[in-house]
Amino acid sequence: MSSSLRNSLFASCLVYVISIAANSAEVFHEWHVALNSTIRPISSDQPVITINGLFPGPLINATTNDNIHINVFNDMDEPLLITWNGIQQRLNSWQDGVSGTNCPVPPMTNWTYVFQTKDQIGTFFYFPSLNFQKAAGGFGPIRVNNRNVIAVPFPKPEAEFDLLIGDWFEKSYKDIRSSLGDPRVAYVDMPNKILMNGKGPYMDSLSRTHESFTVTKGRTYRFRISNVGSQWSFNFQIQNHTMVLVETEGSYTDQITLTSLDVHVGQSYSVLVTADQDAADFYIVAYPKLELAGKASGYAGIGILHYTDSNSIPAGPLITGPDPFDVRFSINQARSIRWNMTAGAARPNPQGTFNVTNVTLSQTFILTGEMESVSGEYMYTVNGVSYWTPDTPLKLADHFDDAPTIYAIDAFSTNATQDSPVMGTFVATGIHKGWLEIIFVNDGDSKMDAWHLDGFGFYAVGFGFGPWSPDARSTYNLHDPVVRSTVQVYPASWSAVYVYLDNPGMWNLRSQVLKNWYLGQELYVRVFDADPDPAKERPVPDNLLLCGWCNFLTYVSRAFGMHSFAGQDNYSLSSKTIDGDGTNGSLFLHFLHRILRKIYQHLGVVPSFSEDGLL
Repeated sequence: MSSSLRNSLFASCLVYVISIAANSAEVFHEWHVALNSTIRPISSDQPVITINGLFPGPLINATTNDNIHINVFNDMDEPLLITWNGIQQRLNSWQDGVSGTNCPVPPMTNWTYVFQTKDQIGTFFYFPSLNFQKAAGGFGPIRVNNRNVIAVPFPKPEAEFDLLIGDWFEKSYKDIRSSLGDPRVAYVDMPNKILMNGKGPYMDSLSRTHESFTVTKGRTYRFRISNVGSQWSFNFQIQNHTMVLVETEGSYTDQITLTSLDVHVGQSYSVLVTADQDAADFYIVAYPKLELAGKASGYAGIGILHYTDSNSIPAGPLITGPDPFDVRFSINQARSIRWNMTAGAARPNPQGTFNVTNVTLSQTFILTGEMESVSGEYMYTVNGVSYWTPDTPLKLADHFDDAPTIYAIDAFSTNATQDSPVMGTFVATGIHKGWLEIIFVNDGDSKMDAWHLDGFGFYAVGFGFGPWSPDARSTYNLHDPVVRSTVQVYPASWSAVYVYLDNPGMWNLRSQVLKNWYLGQELYVRVFDADPDPAKERPVPDNLLLCGWCNFLTYVSRAFGMHSFAGQDNYSLSSKTIDGDGTNGSLFLHFLHRILRKIYQHLGVVPSFSEDGLL
């Protein structure tokens, strides 16, 4: 390469980096998260989690590469973490907001998340990640808009609407949580209704109010739809209107026209709807999928599309969609959702620049989610392992302990199921900058599942019925698979994804179905880069919270004024915490030895160490 060409390329890259810095904004929020028993979405007395008094919570409206600062005040009576579903936290799993990366924010205290919407656009949402709290609300919408220099592949709509749809239990989330030892509650009990933006169904006697969107004839609107529920997939439709699918979870899609759209737990879509009917009111309906044979309409979420000049109520019976038990319809629709290879997104170059046509796989995980009895407790497992949550977050243990004693890396198989189900802290190695293939297997014959990996996007390359085998790779779509953060897995079926592991950190891989997740259907993927350069992974945040075995550093930090080690008292992250053999004296002393080493390094002291301890 000539020096002039090299200099030209360097100058172009420098201009691009400077333009990113110049076009990023600092976005600040202050949130007060509280329990409110007066909202009663379906007339039941139950605690609802609000943010600044709102249910759902406030919109995070950002642009690619913005820096988001959210000061969260936990005004509840139990610990809290917020996770940012689909935000990749590039090089920064410290802000991910799950039990393996963060200590919880204790009651009546606050903590500030700081993260960047690095190289992302699209529709996402946030929610509380601990202690079954998502079933009580605390969720809200996230929009990440294109920078002005990158064209959106469709005309600007008249307006945008956030539509958070999800199933809802009439019981208190605390009551459900405490009853999950009952197999009926764990495996059988279902939600009672579907809400739209926290509001009950139109015409339902239990609803205090219903959701309505006002449109003007001839105008086009963008609906950002997210399934924020705990359990049910749903089919979404608007009476007498079609939808043009344009985006899902940060990827622009090939634009296809639909009369209905399946949305699975944890997924988000953008659709364009043109108000092309005579002025009237029309039903907006979300029916549960694969549930409640012949009774789905009694549980549906129902809202109204209201034309500005309308003086009428919706006409005719409630609209019906495709057979909710027609899995083949659903899987064919999933296969039809393709990546728009020519559109720009977060970067100027087309999305299709980053494709999987000729990648070489470094690893394959085959992960089966199942309901199991583990040591007499009703649990969900991954490959026969029900995740056991240690009091010390895995990321914190990694930082303070050179050879972690909180967990054993690769102790469980990522492609075979245990002969007997066990509880364990399941952490698997992900090869940095390698391509990972994950096969998600759902052996159940009736229930949907959905999987999510924090920190990355899935290339959704394949869906199939029955058991997976290597021969199934011949059916993969390697030309234009859509990239998304959550992929559905149909009953008695498999889904295949590719992931490029270029984001070092500790990343949660979980079922998005809340009972499955809470009862153990999760693991962590540790993507490690030994280079300490902060350009490779962000350093520990200055306001780091401490808990578990690291909690005594709170007192050390106060004694020595080490503000970067500031922390809070220890709070259990879930009902499943390590005790007994998991916290024996020798392990504690080893861990103490490692942390003291870190403290001395921080203070600039150079003591002499032996393998047995500090000399």
